Amino acid sequence: MQLKGIFLLLSLGAFTSYYVYQPIPDKIEERWKLMLTDCFFRSLSHLADFSELLGLKDYMGVMMFITFAERVVPVSDQRVHVTEELFDGVEVVVYQPKLQGGDTELRRAVIYLHGGGWCLGSARMGPYDLLARQMVIDLNSVVVSVEYRLAPEHHFPVPYEDVYRVVKHFLQRVVLAQYTVDPGRIAVSGDSAGGNLAAAVSQQLQQDPEQQLQLKVQALLYPVLQALDLNTPSYQQNQNMPILPRTLMVRFWSEYFTSDKTFFRAMMTNTHNSPESAALLKFVNWSAFLPESYRGKYNYSAPVVALSAGGAGSDGPSRSIADPRASPLLVPDAALRSLPKAYVLTCEYDVLRDDGVMYAARLRRAGVEVTHEHYASGFHGALMFTVWPTDFLIGRTMTENFIKWLQHNL
Repeated sequence: MQLKGIFLLLSLGAFTSYYVYQPIPDKIEERWKLMLTDCFFRSLSHLADFSELLGLKDYMGVMMFITFAERVVPVSDQRVHVTEELFDGVEVVVYQPKLQGGDTELRRAVIYLHGGGWCLGSARMGPYDLLARQMVIDLNSVVVSVEYRLAPEHHFPVPYEDVYRVVKHFLQRVVLAQYTVDPGRIAVSGDSAGGNLAAAVSQQLQQDPEQQLQLKVQALLYPVLQALDLNTPSYQQNQNMPILPRTLMVRFWSEYFTSDKTFFRAMMTNTHNSPESAALLKFVNWSAFLPESYRGKYNYSAPVVALSAGGAGSDGPSRSIADPRASPLLVPDAALRSLPKAYVLTCEYDVLRDDGVMYAARLRRAGVEVTHEHYASGFHGALMFTVWPTDFLIGRTMTENFIKWLQHNL
């Protein structure tokens, strides 16, 4: 009986070690902390798969636990005044410096868009609340954190349209005056899917004939920028990396567009392009836009074009992936030339690395001033890991450098 107990204990330990251990490159700091953090994410993902398989709750419904677990109630403190408001019907959390007597100085403003693959996340999560407060204090700025509606309940273009409405509403002189904001010092920024929305909004504002005020800068933090080629070198190199394995990023893309699982399967095999989207593959030809150091051992091969990708018609998701509001990397050079100064942050161990690298290269080629900050030991989502117990040194470093760039350029 005692031998059985020992065997069971050893088996349990071996299984736990096998499950927790994830090969992580030596260059990544605090590797064991990242392994344990990723173990939680993978466990929740497996539970979500199982729940969906049994028909209990859909995958993203289970994954929303992350959002709920980190949710906070944004409240004012001694230095920051916080209000929850509606901008053109969209929920926002507005952070402002506490006014001193007689203080009428015009301030910077940052419109911030949270990440989460358009399906998860919230402006009211602890890390985003902390980041907003830090920007208010360090930049003496107003921060508008947008609570856009999420997929799969609200497919594309609803999240984008929510964000665009907020930006348009805020960029009215009467509104800016209400918050004591300088019309010439406004930024839009976001991480991951939020970076996607920030890039798309920056582009569309430039083409809006009714828009008088424009953004001064755009800051894109490990942004996702295209859905045409999901087999770039970074997608291949980092397909099993924490915190965003390829399967999860592809699922985010799929859920953003449709609940049709056949489209997800087509995206997983990179066979989701229709003739319409295939015409735009020239803008994501990574052999042309990626420096050789990022291409590594991988050779470019154009994605397969299907007459009916994923079983979707011309009005379905195959058409949406070609929409620049979903894939900002797809616009021609002429549409990039008038864009505001850009900050692009990328991480080596991130499936989205090449999206950001290619966009920075194309912006520079179009004559836009770009600061591309690449973290050779970085991983996706690191900027948000600044709260115990998932507080990483690299997350704090990224935050400091990001805010420092805004201090000098906004």
